[in-house]
Amino acid sequence: MATDPHYRLLTAEEFLRIDFGPDMKAELDNGVIRMMTGGTRDHSRVQMNLAIAVGNALRGSGCRPYGSDMAVRTHDRSVRYPDLTIDCGTPGDQPDDLTLSDPRVVIEVLSPSTRSSDLTVKKDEYRAIASVDTIAFIDVDKQALAIHQRIENGWTETLFSPAIDLVLPSLGITIPHAEIFTDD
Repeated sequence: MATDPHYRLLTAEEFLRIDFGPDMKAELDNGVIRMMTGGTRDHSRVQMNLAIAVGNALRGSGCRPYGSDMAVRTHDRSVRYPDLTIDCGTPGDQPDDLTLSDPRVVIEVLSPSTRSSDLTVKKDEYRAIASVDTIAFIDVDKQALAIHQRIENGWTETLFSPAIDLVLPSLGITIPHAEIFTDD
């Protein structure tokens, strides 16, 4: 389809006007619609653990956590739905109210079907957003994190490690490893 010379690539604005209904979810990947599937029980558990821990830590800071229902526009032809995004913008700053205006932290809980894209294409797109200072990838099966943080002249990368906490220096918070993976 995308290789068909008659197929017109969509813009982010066009994509955001499409109503996929309550049972379907999609991302825009360089102008091409990619349907998304649901996650596993463990994927959902880790996503909720993060939302609870981050939400509690951010109270009163002016920043808020958002789940995968809120979009991050990564460029004119890509719209992503990270598992968790911490946004420090004012709600309503975006004219469409469908995308976040000031994402600082982007977290992807890896799935077998999206792992490769998350660690390559999406990582590069998130790095290109000026406001993003931390990108974290979580491997549920190995209970490991990989963290990428913006520094003055580029990015530091902590490769997958099962023994690290999620440290978010720009927000002054740390989410302990045990809280991310707890099954209580």
